[in-house]
Amino acid sequence: MRAPASGNGGAVATLPPSPDLNAEASHILTSLPGLDCGLCGYRTCAELAVAAVAHPDVLERCVQREATVSAFAPVGVLETPMGPSLPMAGNTCDSCNVVPPLQARDWKDHLGREYEFVLQTFPEEPGPRETLLPHNPMLTRELRIQKGDTLIGRPLGMSCGCPITHCGVVMDVDERTGVMVWCVTGPLRARREGFKDIGYYSAQAYEGLVTESKSELRIGCRYWFLPRRCMLQWRHSGLINFLARTSRGYQVRIEGLMIG
Repeated sequence: MRAPASGNGGAVATLPPSPDLNAEASHILTSLPGLDCGLCGYRTCAELAVAAVAHPDVLERCVQREATVSAFAPVGVLETPMGPSLPMAGNTCDSCNVVPPLQARDWKDHLGREYEFVLQTFPEEPGPRETLLPHNPMLTRELRIQKGDTLIGRPLGMSCGCPITHCGVVMDVDERTGVMVWCVTGPLRARREGFKDIGYYSAQAYEGLVTESKSELRIGCRYWFLPRRCMLQWRHSGLINFLARTSRGYQVRIEGLMIG
């Protein structure tokens, strides 16, 4: 991880163009902080710049960018608790700060159990972003799992214990530890393209956007929430360990997952 340049009054340094990227990605890279912090879901600022060529909206996931180069002036980790008046992703007018009202909800899942917020997917991704660890981490090597592969598997035990087999596309994989990040897509992708079966796995984290909440959200607190694309529409429980405001809603990372 690169540290910010010194002598700039505390501002985050930006990167020079990279000769290894095409012209458009290299230009985007100059507006990024160069911290390679990974909070956006990409390992490096260069990877984010490459993704932004095709999907410019992913730049809004960088919470480190300065207001002078950002369309939304991120505030980083919230200094105050978040109340129920949240902007609706995709419907907020950034120029006039008009915030539409929340959708009408009874805040109960399919089984009638109460939850506190809805976890939306990132608009530019094919499904919910989930960090997982196969019960046999060596499968990442044995199956030669790579970014873009389609996988199937089921979360077992204390890690959710969902009865539904999940299907997703790999976004990142660490061969050394076996930890993977995928976007859950549903069964049609596996039927069309084929798949690699990782068997049982532990779900370690969810990442996404919160645009609807009936409770104040704080880092370090556990909440009941509803994943927007959960096939069963069952509430989940998890602890928020990252919370940042963007123009599309609040970007969160949730760990310690359970269904209940």
